[in-house]
Amino acid sequence: MSKFSSIFSQLLSLFSKNDFHGAVKETNAERHARGFSSWDQFVAMVFCQLGRAHSLREISGGLQTCLGKLRHVGMEKAPSHSTLAYANEHRPYELYERVFFQFFGRCSREAVQKGHKFRFKNKLLSLDATVIDVCLSMYNWARFRRAKGAIKLHLLLDHDGYLPNFAVITEGKTHEITIAKKLIFAPGTMLVFDKGYVDYLFWGRLCHDGVFFITRMKSNAVYKVVEERDVPKNRHVLSDCVIRLTGVDARDTCPFLLRRLEIWDPEEEKLLVFVTNNLKLGATTIAAVYKDRWQIEIFFKALKQNLKIKTFVGTTANAVKTQIWTALIAMLLLKYLKLRSTFGWSLSNLIALLRMNLFTYRDLWSWLDAPFGIPVVEPAAVQLELKLK
Repeated sequence: MSKFSSIFSQLLSLFSKNDFHGAVKETNAERHARGFSSWDQFVAMVFCQLGRAHSLREISGGLQTCLGKLRHVGMEKAPSHSTLAYANEHRPYELYERVFFQFFGRCSREAVQKGHKFRFKNKLLSLDATVIDVCLSMYNWARFRRAKGAIKLHLLLDHDGYLPNFAVITEGKTHEITIAKKLIFAPGTMLVFDKGYVDYLFWGRLCHDGVFFITRMKSNAVYKVVEERDVPKNRHVLSDCVIRLTGVDARDTCPFLLRRLEIWDPEEEKLLVFVTNNLKLGATTIAAVYKDRWQIEIFFKALKQNLKIKTFVGTTANAVKTQIWTALIAMLLLKYLKLRSTFGWSLSNLIALLRMNLFTYRDLWSWLDAPFGIPVVEPAAVQLELKLK
């Protein structure tokens, strides 16, 4: 008869223990550990995300009820809620940041094989940020406005598999462009972002580094038309021209030739004005690429709706960042399962059914491909008859 550990155990086996312990040593996460290891904390926080536990007591209680099944995940016993609270507060969140990037390397190899849906071969990334509201009196380190607290998650989404590529967690008042200016992109990358990243110094640096960008143009932008281009017929393209920015600041910070496109959106019945430094792609392709930027908004929505990220089991900055990074790790895990599965999963159905079957003993990959099928049971070998004299 085929035997398997629990689905939760098989999910955790996707993370390399050697890489994890290497990250523990690099971050010195267990310098004050007293029996409760970083791996135990990781298991507990992943259980918080996939099991959608609402408090430390629910995490502890949920694991305690499964004591006989915890050995498969490398735990001897479930932590008390106070032990887990102390670990979340004091163990550096950078450990889980490193685990995220370790696992992203594995996921990206799977996603690159499928690529994005456009013909060009450039790496396509979307850049955006989302605000997570918190109570200022409880999270006084996360200031946003005078009487409001918030945390901001800055994210790069890779359109190969729509995987989160890079993330930064800041206070709510940190502007998106502040983080964007610190990022470095490989030449040839196609970067898509909205009007929140309109900064001519940032644009100029992207042009200088050979990075392509596509965004919306503000109505008050000052520019000079250098060349008028022919527009395709019956494609809703009203204008396609090469421009040079002539504003006081833009003239020096972004002296490169840009391309301005006016495209009518028949669905929304409004005019969209795009600007890009890519002078070769077709006008309709530019519009389609920007439309695909909506996938990062879908990602933020899925993250908030399906994982534990809108409310927190700790109030310190380190505890909150630990929980957000484990949520991103869980999202990477779900995306990886979707990439590997032949079944047409939606993300919400996948997380919901996983939650119900975390401690079910079935082969993970067979369950992913046929979740509603009856598992095949192989007959056991015939046991020899025992004769007592």
